Amino acid sequence: MSKQVNLLEGSIFGKLTKLAMPIMMTAFVQMAYNLVDMIWIGALGSGAVAAVGAAGIYLWIADSCTSVAKMGGQIKVAHSIGEGDVKKARAFAAGAFQMGVTIILACILLVVCGHQLMIDVFQFTDKKIHGDAVEYLLITGTAGIFFNTINQVFIGIYTGTGDSKSPFLATVVGLILNLILDPVLIFGFGPIPAMNVAGAAIATAGSQGVVTLLFIILSKKQKHFFVGIPVFQKPHWEYLRQIWRLGLPIGIQNVFMSGLSLGIAGMVSSWGADAVAVQKVGGQVESISWMISGGFSMAINAFIGQNYGAGKMRRVQKGYRTALVLMIIWGTLCTLALIVFPQFIFQIFIRENDVLPMGVSYLRISGVCQLFICLEGCSTGAFNGLGETKVPSVVSVVFNLARIPLAILLSSTALGLDGIWWAITISAICKGVILTIWYMAYVWKKKLYEQEPDVLERADGKV
Repeated sequence: MSKQVNLLEGSIFGKLTKLAMPIMMTAFVQMAYNLVDMIWIGALGSGAVAAVGAAGIYLWIADSCTSVAKMGGQIKVAHSIGEGDVKKARAFAAGAFQMGVTIILACILLVVCGHQLMIDVFQFTDKKIHGDAVEYLLITGTAGIFFNTINQVFIGIYTGTGDSKSPFLATVVGLILNLILDPVLIFGFGPIPAMNVAGAAIATAGSQGVVTLLFIILSKKQKHFFVGIPVFQKPHWEYLRQIWRLGLPIGIQNVFMSGLSLGIAGMVSSWGADAVAVQKVGGQVESISWMISGGFSMAINAFIGQNYGAGKMRRVQKGYRTALVLMIIWGTLCTLALIVFPQFIFQIFIRENDVLPMGVSYLRISGVCQLFICLEGCSTGAFNGLGETKVPSVVSVVFNLARIPLAILLSSTALGLDGIWWAITISAICKGVILTIWYMAYVWKKKLYEQEPDVLERADGKV
């Protein structure tokens, strides 16, 4: 039986939440991959956490590069489904896979050739930390990111068709496997030796590989869409161009953010390995809000994409308002949790007394912006669903870039390391507020076309 949700008809709240809940649960599962690693790696000490955190930034950059294929493919698949053209949707899906594999192979080549230089950026004085970071990067930066890229494109395509349950089922299996493999490979069990940080990398990469296998099995079993996708045929260059045009702003936005995070991490490293560990753990805790908001962003993207493709602009607007209310509720809860319970949360990962005060301070400061991160995710998904990918990308790049001078300025005051956290928080608040206001202004302008949906300019990149 098809797990697709008909997004073009019926209750907006019901259809949107039915699509969004598995996506948000999938986001929880993906976040849990990292949190499970942090819990077990945290038992090895802050040095191990710093090593994984350093390597993890490059994995984020690679994932950002492949988001071009994932998001461009998802948007065009949703538009094509809304138009009622399944054949074209399959061609766009094929293009997304072809583009994603090409990009990630280039990233893997860079990791293989430059892994030592990449870790040298962090200037770890402890050779053990440096060695662990290199080892983790090599394992997860080859097999790990390859399988993860395939999985992310699968998730994007499934979501674009209105099926968010299949990705959830596949990723849950991967999490369960990761839960089992992590302690076994990190600390050893029976004849299996303790592999420490390398064990965590192998567990994550292996689990991602199993998820890829499950996606392939599900795709063959569910013949409603994936069977017949021309992945191994000659690329359709016009479709690749359209995927690239829509996905590139998103990719630039993500790469830019991850690259800036590398710069921020370099600044943080001047406070020592403990500060790097705090940033890594704090970022994982924060992902409770931004990954959920990102998951809901994918849902509103698919919902708006299909209805936009069908010319149902009133349904598009109602869908956005529904999503906005839900994200405000979730963001408020996350803000309260980080501000009220920072010590309890941070001690789940690192319990060293010297590190704890820095971790508590990070979580309290970042807690201030969690609501605005959710607003940003909602409005970004709405813009992307309309094919207007440039707007959120420009806003994101501008205010993420502002983090560097702001972090330099604030960290030079009595705030010290906290100044860097405040720079990140302030920029996140600005992005959430500006994108939400911009989208509302955009919708007001497009109301001129509500009675004539056929004359809407689809995905023209003009605001």
